[in-house]
Amino acid sequence: MTDQAPKPVRVLFCAAVLQNFFDLPAAEIGKVWAGVSEMLTGIRDLPGVKVLGTLDDDETMVGTSPNGWPWTFYILAEAPDRDTVKAACNFFRTVEVGEYRLWKYIRVEARIGRELVIPE
Repeated sequence: MTDQAPKPVRVLFCAAVLQNFFDLPAAEIGKVWAGVSEMLTGIRDLPGVKVLGTLDDDETMVGTSPNGWPWTFYILAEAPDRDTVKAACNFFRTVEVGEYRLWKYIRVEARIGRELVIPE
């Protein structure tokens, strides 16, 4: 038996802007973006998380993603374990946006796997 450290997992956070966001008066939208910023920073700053890339589809995908596809933005990251991925998803439940939580406006799904190694 070897004493190898566990390999990190790859995770693709897929996020969708919901209709509740689009129903907000213009003056309230900034609060949601502040919540998104807090969530993004929180994910990036989780111990052992390395953000590998992001993709924001907001310029070519306009409107909601009520069925989850297409997603509005993505974060590809490496995380030390599944519990860290769960902690990242929890930001959508805990980040406050006025009297609500972020998940009223943004939906997330995390796809977890391992690195796909491309042969030389």
